[in-house]
Amino acid sequence: MELTRKQFDILVALAESDAPLKQRELMKTTGHSLGTINRIVRELTEEGLIADGTITAAGLAALEPYRAKRAVFIAAGFGTRLVPITLNTPKPLVRVFGVRIIDRLIDACLAAGINEIYVVRGYLAELFDQLLYKYPMIKFLENPVYNEANNISSSLVARYLLSNAYVFEADLLISNPKIICKYHYSSDFLAIRKDRTDDWCFLVRDGVITEEKVGGEGDNVWQMVGISYWNEADGHKLSQDIPDVYASPGGKERYWEQVPLVYRKDRYAVEVRECTEEDIVEIDTFKELKAIDKTYDV
Repeated sequence: MELTRKQFDILVALAESDAPLKQRELMKTTGHSLGTINRIVRELTEEGLIADGTITAAGLAALEPYRAKRAVFIAAGFGTRLVPITLNTPKPLVRVFGVRIIDRLIDACLAAGINEIYVVRGYLAELFDQLLYKYPMIKFLENPVYNEANNISSSLVARYLLSNAYVFEADLLISNPKIICKYHYSSDFLAIRKDRTDDWCFLVRDGVITEEKVGGEGDNVWQMVGISYWNEADGHKLSQDIPDVYASPGGKERYWEQVPLVYRKDRYAVEVRECTEEDIVEIDTFKELKAIDKTYDV
């Protein structure tokens, strides 16, 4: 069955709880009013999706179309701004506090039950083989044009894997693995609410991204974080739209997320999903790396 948003919220709350939840606990978890909770709980009980404050097997089956099934890591680039560290090491394999950057992202995926993991590689591709000792489930995709095209070329390689899938920039330092969720009601992009930013950001209306641009200020500005989720329908559309944009004039210079958010945005309604600066950080430069991990400041 197709769930309403409120039905989805309640089922997810129950699926993620280790114990039965009462209505007031569901109100606190979901943010819905007690009256709404009582009504939706009755509906879900009548459908056999919940019973006595717990989710049933039928309820878990109803959530299955909304489950994240795979993760695609965009990891083919040079990481030029992190020189000299990246002269011999791809940026996702750089260690921060002794742990490779990409490891924390992969661990977060595994904790969310996402075991189908792909890494699109290019620069120093063979060095990614070391991941297999810890993560034997990883499959590699080769980007043969990483040095002559932007990261849209990596999404082109992975275009048939984007349904029910996370897409990660593989160089993000995550400190809160819980921002990687098992269930998603719609396609969404992680972002940090800002009063002002000079970075890539989104303009948002009613929770939906309306524009992607560099720099902005105001109540509806969100700084982009390079982690997104794509539902089944949008993943199928991406498999068509990515090669079309890539083949268009100047297409090779595009960033991959500009396909659904800029060049084909009339075909998508991508929600913003909030995180904070404490949850995740992008290390852009060697100076920033040294500021975070003092072992590099020698």
